[in-house]
Amino acid sequence: MAFRRQKDKIMTYCVIVLTVPETHADAVREAMGQAGAGHIGEYAFCSFSMKGTGRFLPLAGANPFLGSAGKMESCTEERIETMCHKDKLPAVLQAIRKAHPYETPYIYTFTVS
Repeated sequence: MAFRRQKDKIMTYCVIVLTVPETHADAVREAMGQAGAGHIGEYAFCSFSMKGTGRFLPLAGANPFLGSAGKMESCTEERIETMCHKDKLPAVLQAIRKAHPYETPYIYTFTVS
């Protein structure tokens, strides 16, 4: 269910999907949960993860966490999916960016209600 009723009030949620090196996945999940993501009913810190390979080419001027500018790089990453109430989204995104090692994390969100 994409929404829940709370005293006859429909609450709007945001789904958050991101990728992170597996070495930092637990820290990012913890930061998201502390910021309010992953609360579903009587549960907290709810998320789903899948492992895969992230690939990227740092361009000139980049300060990559892995590799160097001009050279293709790959690493094992986790794709993490979670959700939060729309009012908590700014804090959750800020927490992700603070805990994530990449200077430009891959994050996308969408709203459901």
